[in-house]
Amino acid sequence: MLQPRHPQAAGESRLRGVDAARGLALIGMVATHIYPAVGDDGAVTPAHLLAAGRASAAFAVLAGVALALSTGRLPAPQARASTVARAVCIGTIGLALGYTHSGIAVILCYYALMFILAVPLLRAPVAALVVVTVLAFAVVPAAGLLSRDHLPPPTLADPTFGRAFTHPVNLTLEMGFTGFYPALAWLGYLCVGLAVGRLDLRSTRVAAALLAGGGTIAAAASLVSWALLRHAAGMAALESVDPVEVAGVGPLPVRSILDAGLYGSTPTNTWWWLAVDTPHSSTPVDLLHTGAAAVALLGFVLLLSRLLPPLMLIPLVAVGSMTLTLYCTHVIVMSASFLPADPTPSFLLQAAVALTVATAWRASGARGPAEAIVAAATRGTRQLV
Repeated sequence: MLQPRHPQAAGESRLRGVDAARGLALIGMVATHIYPAVGDDGAVTPAHLLAAGRASAAFAVLAGVALALSTGRLPAPQARASTVARAVCIGTIGLALGYTHSGIAVILCYYALMFILAVPLLRAPVAALVVVTVLAFAVVPAAGLLSRDHLPPPTLADPTFGRAFTHPVNLTLEMGFTGFYPALAWLGYLCVGLAVGRLDLRSTRVAAALLAGGGTIAAAASLVSWALLRHAAGMAALESVDPVEVAGVGPLPVRSILDAGLYGSTPTNTWWWLAVDTPHSSTPVDLLHTGAAAVALLGFVLLLSRLLPPLMLIPLVAVGSMTLTLYCTHVIVMSASFLPADPTPSFLLQAAVALTVATAWRASGARGPAEAIVAAATRGTRQLV
């Protein structure tokens, strides 16, 4: 493995790369929230072709990387306690955002549950992380297909304090298993990030391996899905019931599902649904493709951070350093009525404001407001342990 010639600069490059990748993921999520999945011409919009499913998965993988970096040098009790504190803060913010009625499936409460599930894995060997990832990506989707008909259908409404107090069991079941971002399946993303975060991200070879390996696996997953659906009996089985019932949504045309995506889980009428890689289907191939694409994205941006002058990445790095604040702001703004009706001006406006404000805020040397709250909570919790 190559050793960096300038360790301090390489370490800064590593952090810049992680933050810049997080910034790209946030901008991708914003795009998918603003642009429709399918345009007026009936074609899938470029924003969804590029980012749907991948942006949120990248956020989860990068959250695992951040957990590995932030807890790796802490004593195990402090690492566990600070992760729980982080989850409580993020979950509380998510419950509050549930009242905004933004039209966005707010992900923060799901992330909070993923962090809680990841606590026992913070010091797990890589082999254990691989096993958990396989279980999350393969066994959980299969178990979901078998069991969803016997479980309460998901509401697909955002978690709120009210739902947490009045229907805690159903809400936990939805966030963990049947909802838009099922935490039991998405735990695999965090495990991938935890494993990647233990690598020497200062190394050019490691960054190149992440790009090449992640890209290859992502392409292979899509190829497997295509082969199963187009050259096996998959597509015929899917189209045998059309439209098909989607839990929490109702009947949807099969072609619409394959083009525009799902809501966290598949229909249950045939096992062939596990072969689709449509966004937010949480199938084995979807989880593998999006998780690997996130790894490739990180590798690509890490390489860029070593090759480009630091000034060129400052706006993306700034956005990535305060994604929680900017995500919350985006959700609140999307609930307002003053945005342009045309998605392109709306996206450009929000992206430009995010890049500008984040760059100015970073120049001040302060954390983002939401990040400061989480940092204070985790720091205080560590001091109590």
